[in-house]
Amino acid sequence: MVARSSDVRPSAVRHSASPQAGGRGRRRGAGRLAGLGVGGTALLFLLTGCDVGAAFGGFGWPQGGISPEATRMYDLWIASTIAALAVGVFVWGLIFWCVIRYRKRGNELPVQTRFNMPMEFLYTIAPILIVSVLFYYTAIVQTDVDRVTKNPDVTVEVVAFKWNWQFNYRDGVGPEANTVASTLGTTEVIPVLVLPTGRSIRFEETSKDVIHSFWVPEMLFKRDVFPGKVRNVFEVSELTTEGAFVGRCAELCGTYHSMMNFELRVVSPEKYDQFLAAKRAGKSTQEALESIGEKPLAETTFPFETRRTESNFNPDSAPAGSGS
Repeated sequence: MVARSSDVRPSAVRHSASPQAGGRGRRRGAGRLAGLGVGGTALLFLLTGCDVGAAFGGFGWPQGGISPEATRMYDLWIASTIAALAVGVFVWGLIFWCVIRYRKRGNELPVQTRFNMPMEFLYTIAPILIVSVLFYYTAIVQTDVDRVTKNPDVTVEVVAFKWNWQFNYRDGVGPEANTVASTLGTTEVIPVLVLPTGRSIRFEETSKDVIHSFWVPEMLFKRDVFPGKVRNVFEVSELTTEGAFVGRCAELCGTYHSMMNFELRVVSPEKYDQFLAAKRAGKSTQEALESIGEKPLAETTFPFETRRTESNFNPDSAPAGSGS
């Protein structure tokens, strides 16, 4: 027989009316309050720590971003993960509490309820609020990351091809701008892309053959490079950390995809201006790097051996042009 939510067993009324039951109820209430206090204190300590992500390895998200956009994406990931864990802990707690509280204690059927309007209202509203908050902050960060300006401080055209990179330093934005200096990668020399700190940088990407992907792990995101007239454009408001960072192609593009690397060299604005002036004067990228006190060759990766020799295509045992 099914009863409404307000129906209770007489035995339960008599039991709760006893002094001992009242004492146990008060102790249970105090225990719950103490548990909530301890849990709240632990959560507050966790959230106010220096870096929650660092304590837990970024919850699977790469750390060490070198741009404000990378930091915002990292913070969004950490906050979303903490929110998901908080909801998970609450739900797991309810599950285990029901398992223990309403475990079988004989053959008597526990009190049954048809519905509970406040609980059903909570179950409907709470998920909508959680999704709305996550959607709001995701839209804010995504809009910020995808924002481009009319006049960035630096514009670089990224040209990808099988299986290397060319970086063109431009005097403006769009395909009509002119290239003032260029760095071309070869199988013997890893291309080094030199960029300054503290300046907005626009990347304009295009491919000569197939789809590639421009990826510097420390920038915490990657952008595809498409062939044809499509120019995938994105910006970073600034680079915050000087140093050498490996860059890779993150889209399977053929035989030597895994070896299609480059290096991002972040230097001070003064050194960048000197580097660009040296390139304009006709110096090679290696000579221009040496002129500003930087290592001439990439230090985060190395060239690959193609092994494409004449004997690979025309074995000595078979004359050229002979069929199988």
